[in-house]
Amino acid sequence: MAVTDTLNKGLRKIPAWLIYVVGAAYAVWEFWRALNQIGPYLVEPINVLERAYGEVALILMVVGLMVTPLRQWVGLNLLKFRRAIGVTAFFFVLAHFLVFAILDVQSLERVWTEIVKRPYVTVGMLSFVMLIPLAVTSNNLSVRKLGAATWRKLHKLTYPAAVLGALHYLWLVKGFQIEPIIYLVVIIALVATRYVAIPRKRQTAPS
Repeated sequence: MAVTDTLNKGLRKIPAWLIYVVGAAYAVWEFWRALNQIGPYLVEPINVLERAYGEVALILMVVGLMVTPLRQWVGLNLLKFRRAIGVTAFFFVLAHFLVFAILDVQSLERVWTEIVKRPYVTVGMLSFVMLIPLAVTSNNLSVRKLGAATWRKLHKLTYPAAVLGALHYLWLVKGFQIEPIIYLVVIIALVATRYVAIPRKRQTAPS
């Protein structure tokens, strides 16, 4: 209890916009490494960059899905960061798509061909499309215009989008790899928590 309270007090001092700054800086850093073929970017830098952006997006989706369970189970309050986490996740999905479209296949016709012919691209594109209205409406004005209830229903698209994103990753890799399986299992488990009763953390009365 005391540890959680201390963490929450510390988190309240951290501005949510810092997530945008760190996310943008990391994206630029990875792009610079790919451009100069440094480290893992020595071979096939475009493919490595495309995957790096996609993996960061998945990690952020997982973190975003963990916000509510963490608050309910252990009392850790990350609600102030949820919007920034979600928007930054979309930013990395968009970066992932742009690397694929502009640097990899390099033509709109080929992008469409890949979407139609390759199921893993189709699934990834569906996830991306679902995230677009969520990113556009991740602001207070949209909450007021749509109404809180409608806004919450719309943002439940996060769940299928995250599952499809993990499925896209699993389908994409060659051979048996444990990492994409872990992402898929964790995301499905976190989504499932939205549809089962979760006992809320009891608040201890001050002595």
